[in-house]
Amino acid sequence: MAVKIIAEAGVNHNGDIALAYKLIDAAKKAGADAVKFQTFTATDLVTAEAQQCDYQARNTQRVETQLAMLQRLELSRASHIELQQYCQKIGIEFLSSAFDSSSLCFLVDELNLNTLKIASGEITNGPFLLEHARTGCDLIISTGMSTLQEVQQALAVLAFGLTYSDDQQPCIKAFNEAFNSSEGQRLLKQKVTVLHCTTEYPAPMGDINLRAMDTLRDTFDLAVGYSDHSEGIAVSIAAVARDAQVIEKHFTLDKNMSGPDHKASLDPAELTTMVNAIRAIELALGDGVKKPFDAELQNQQHARKSLVCKSDIKRGDIFSSENVTVKRPGDGMSPSLYWQLLGKTATRDYLPGHKICESS
Repeated sequence: MAVKIIAEAGVNHNGDIALAYKLIDAAKKAGADAVKFQTFTATDLVTAEAQQCDYQARNTQRVETQLAMLQRLELSRASHIELQQYCQKIGIEFLSSAFDSSSLCFLVDELNLNTLKIASGEITNGPFLLEHARTGCDLIISTGMSTLQEVQQALAVLAFGLTYSDDQQPCIKAFNEAFNSSEGQRLLKQKVTVLHCTTEYPAPMGDINLRAMDTLRDTFDLAVGYSDHSEGIAVSIAAVARDAQVIEKHFTLDKNMSGPDHKASLDPAELTTMVNAIRAIELALGDGVKKPFDAELQNQQHARKSLVCKSDIKRGDIFSSENVTVKRPGDGMSPSLYWQLLGKTATRDYLPGHKICESS
């Protein structure tokens, strides 16, 4: 299965639909499978007193409340519809992460999305996770800032929502029963992809801990991927080599723009390079069967060696380390038969440099 590459536009449109259109064009040109935005009503997402994260204040170069920042970055419902229609027109999947219930309903009921991305900040938001699960959509969930136990608790809520109807009373016991049931596990495998993530912008290399993606896969036996907040493309490529099924990466038109995520994003040229590198890695990974390829077979004879006469050998002489050596090309007796040949009697005469031809 091909790696799904999600170009994360996020809020890098700065609230300007014209920039959002350009981001879609850049994602399509780069070869990404999907372009993802963020859908929210700022007043439903944060309180008036909620403060910015340090990275947000640092990257926007202004200190203000989250509400003030997010109100500038909010896209209207009408803009979402326009952008989705444009994505359909040019042939790239439109995705978005919802951050409040009304936004989730909009994505599902009006935009008819069949894949939803759950942001890392929602992993302990049980009621919102349950809303996502009950949509019946495929779910991609990021796990930044979380422990393995918190991931399991989130998956238990999702398993419950996927398994039981709306009239089933949610509770911790029911969540755990759903998670441990064969049907819950079947639906999680069918519907859910878990992304490892380090929630810092940019994420320092020493805090990436990419092996945690392996831990998620081994622990939950689910498809895994990586939501990359590091600088550059190296970690995304490494994640694909470690069997990531989804790569999500922020991108921007200009890293010097004002906004919380631009500095931790790729520019369009870097996004293109990343996509091309991932596709190359996919080809290079192959099927895991150790065998020579056709291109190699034509080189075997030239690169391998044969058993060759080192000095004159007469019929009846005994083959020994003194009169047998190994040289190219490899169209004669294999050197792997060397020890079987030693001590045997030559059945014909050989001149120095001649390939030895004896029955093994």
